[in-house]
Amino acid sequence: MFAQPWPEPLAELIEMLKNLPGVGKRSAERMALSLYLWDPAKLEALAGNLASLHTRIHACPECGNLSDAPDNGPCGICSSPVRDKSIICVVEDVAQIHSLESAGVFKGVYHVLGGRIAPLEGKFPESLSIPRLEARVAAGGIREMILALSQDIEGQATAVYLANRFQGRGFAITRPARGLPAGSDLTYADSATIALALDARTSLNRPNEQEDTSR
Repeated sequence: MFAQPWPEPLAELIEMLKNLPGVGKRSAERMALSLYLWDPAKLEALAGNLASLHTRIHACPECGNLSDAPDNGPCGICSSPVRDKSIICVVEDVAQIHSLESAGVFKGVYHVLGGRIAPLEGKFPESLSIPRLEARVAAGGIREMILALSQDIEGQATAVYLANRFQGRGFAITRPARGLPAGSDLTYADSATIALALDARTSLNRPNEQEDTSR
């Protein structure tokens, strides 16, 4: 039986790093060795930051984005006086908000679903934050809902479900133009592509329903 090539503490760190998205065994080993070479004070600062993430960050009570506002307050986007709260951009997760913000063209607010409809993964409509979206719509003042979901099968199915659910509410339902790569995750699209797709978004409303996609 072969001996463990790494000291136990380093081996444990490697195993933890392998849980990060896109990090394989070799990448985890390089990261662990790099961290070992850090100054102890820098390592302590990193450890403190990681340990306090869940106490310093919470979900925005309005949209579900990450927020560090005191007293569990809304995120910077929802609390901004210059954002147009009549336009809600629905996304799957918080990473997509940051991708969209990097394009620098959207001035509305967001709603994080917390995933997408994927029955094979155990994700159904009731497991998403659709009731909170319903509440925001019921509060009034919405003139457009943008369904900025990924262009894969699950994302498109979720968009169709939401479009059908919110039809006839008196506001436009749109989606980013097809400039986004088919089958792709919106999170990884470049900012220029996102900007063009948002600017040329298309309607999902049925004929004769009220539409207003003016920006």
